[in-house]
Amino acid sequence: MRKIFIYLGFSVLMFACSKNPFTGRDQLNLVSDAEIQQMANEEYRATLSKSKVVSPNASKDAEMVSRVGNRIANAVNTYYREKKEANPYSDYKWEFNLVDDKQVNAWCMPGGKVVVYTGLLPVAQNEAALAVVMGHEITHALAKHGNERMSQGMVQQLGGVALAVAVANKPAETQNLFMEAYGIGTTVGAVLPFSRKQELEADHFGLILSAMAGYNPKEAVPFWERMQKMNAGQEPPELLSTHPSDETRIKQVKKYSEEAMKYYRPMNK
Repeated sequence: MRKIFIYLGFSVLMFACSKNPFTGRDQLNLVSDAEIQQMANEEYRATLSKSKVVSPNASKDAEMVSRVGNRIANAVNTYYREKKEANPYSDYKWEFNLVDDKQVNAWCMPGGKVVVYTGLLPVAQNEAALAVVMGHEITHALAKHGNERMSQGMVQQLGGVALAVAVANKPAETQNLFMEAYGIGTTVGAVLPFSRKQELEADHFGLILSAMAGYNPKEAVPFWERMQKMNAGQEPPELLSTHPSDETRIKQVKKYSEEAMKYYRPMNK
């Protein structure tokens, strides 16, 4: 019986793997796009209802978040147009919100729902650095990193059952998996939702998108250096963390920013 269970488990994992249309990498995917977007919309609305959302009509910072987000969303269209491929994310209904909160954080849910917290802005310091972060978070969504992370959690914690079964039998656990997978409502050091591979992947493609949107990718290194200073004495050793260390990230971002310069299209003043 145990051998049969193991065989079935491997079979589920084998057939649940799919190639991501943005990165081209094979990844575990136990949740359909329709299912994950429905859950994302519900959690997104619930999160906003409990948050202090800053109106773009009343705040230059909120206007900037909206402007940067829309430029990067347009860059996704450009990315696929230049590849002469159909945009698999054309059904995304993009929304960009600034939330009044001290968290140094931002996130993007499947379907293009983006939140930036005001606590991030003093660290970003300028629009180009904000674009680096937003491009990074948007890439997490395009690369389906949250879906991948949630699928891994469903295998580890819920036995790899279908989402409908998980929601029906363990609704609280399933909701927690989703919130952890997308880094919503967490504080630094509490939950580390993305693997080192996923984080560097988001850095890489996020810089390409922000560069195509007209933002100088060379702002990435100074931003992560500021993050490194802010985290001084608080960061766990890299092998004990799912995130790359600041030192590793800065080293890789330097390489990625040089590559992204090929896509950099300065905005017309």
